Order: sequence, then C-alpha cells, then structure tokens
Amino acid sequence: MDLTLNGRIAIITGGSRGLGRQCALSLGREGCAVGICGRDGDQVNRTVEELKGLGIKASGSEADVTKDDDCARFLQETTDALGAPDILVNNVGGRRGSVLFDETPMDLFMEGLEVNLISAVRMTKLALPHMQEQGWGRVINIASIYGREHGGSVDYMTGKAGMIAFSKHLALQLAQTGVLVNCVAPGSIDFPGSSWDRFQQNNTPEVVAEFIDRNLPMGKFGWPEPIGETVAFLASDRANLITGTCINVDGGQSKSLF
Repeated sequence: MDLTLNGRIAIITGGSRGLGRQCALSLGREGCAVGICGRDGDQVNRTVEELKGLGIKASGSEADVTKDDDCARFLQETTDALGAPDILVNNVGGRRGSVLFDETPMDLFMEGLEVNLISAVRMTKLALPHMQEQGWGRVINIASIYGREHGGSVDYMTGKAGMIAFSKHLALQLAQTGVLVNCVAPGSIDFPGSSWDRFQQNNTPEVVAEFIDRNLPMGKFGWPEPIGETVAFLASDRANLITGTCINVDGGQSKSLF
C-alpha cells in the first residue's frame, strides 16, 4: 500500500533510539525526510548516519525537549536542513517517580509530567502554525496503555493520560483544518536499553517468565516495528478519517474495553 508520504517532512522527538528511531525508519521508508532529536548527541549522529545509509534524507539535533530553547532550536535546525515539518511525532517519555504517590517527591512528579506531557504540548505549539497555514498536518503522540488504565508509576500514568486528553481536545478543535491529531498507546515494548530490557537483565528467568505469563497474552514482549508502522499509517492520507483516537499496539495486554 502506498501511504502517499513521499516528500513529506517529519520531526520526531527522542528519535535516536527505541520507538522514536523506529518511527523515523518507518516514515523514512515511506518517503519522508526525517528530523530527529535526542539528548545524546553521539547517538543522534549515529542514527542520522544509519538513516542516510538507507537512502533516507535526515537531520539530527542534540536537544532536550523539556527545555523551551532546545525545542525551538530543534524545530529551526530541522526546518533549515529539510524544510518545515508536516508531521510531528511526540515520542519522548518515561517514568521518573514511584508506583506509590507517597514515595514520589514533588520534583520527580513534576519532572514526569514535563517529560510525558508538557514536552509534547510545547513541540505541538511550535510545529502547528505551519500545518494550519498549509491546511495539512499530522500530530501523533506516543502515549501508553497506562494512560488508559491503571499501571506504571504515578507520574507516568498521569502524564500519559493527560497526553491522550490533550490529543482529543486538539483533534476536535482542528478537525476541519486538515490537521489530524492521534495517539498510539504501546504496551510493554522491548528494545536494547529499554526499561523492559533492564527488567529482563535485572531479574531471574523465573520472575520474567511469571511477568510474561501474567501480563502478555502473546507470550512475549512487544517490539518496535509495529509502533513505527502504525505511526506511518496515521501520518498518511490513508488514515484521513482518523482523528482524536488512541490506538493500542500491545498484543492484547491492555484490559480496558475503551
């Protein structure tokens, strides 16, 4: 299926590794030029070279999207190198606090909200005017199944739930403008350096097997490629009746009906 993305420009936060890297690969293979950022400049450069080696037009910025100036610089550097982005993938996220509220200091709670919600709002605010001006755009937010039901640390769950709510609100506001806003909610996705990679390294095979048996109906952790492919589809004109939704990509892990 031709996703009609050839020539589009995508910008991906946290695009140097993991799910962000896979989103860059999936969009790039469909013909997008991709701009990525990450806090580790060396890793950003390695991923940009990987993308270019596959024939994908790419640029990278060392940037921390919890900082206003870094966000603005990332967008400007991408625009200078590739052009103004048509597609924004807000991928940055991660837990900062504890599962228990009373064990999570306020600074970690606020840091979790900044990483999992406010950074996406900040990048959307910057990238949206060009999309509105041209009458076509895509904002795709990487949420989590734990933004839809109970699970994860208190800051992560709160931030991802807020991201889904923000996406719904913005999607309805923009529904007649040609700018579509959606979320993808991964389950437990394993890749080198991920929290689930660390979980498997730091626990016995018996503990890991028990977790898989209890939580993962397919009998295995998820992997990045289905996330990237779902993002590419949502970015395309093939998905032009989909806005304001949140799509689980979790191998049946989530329990909620909604």
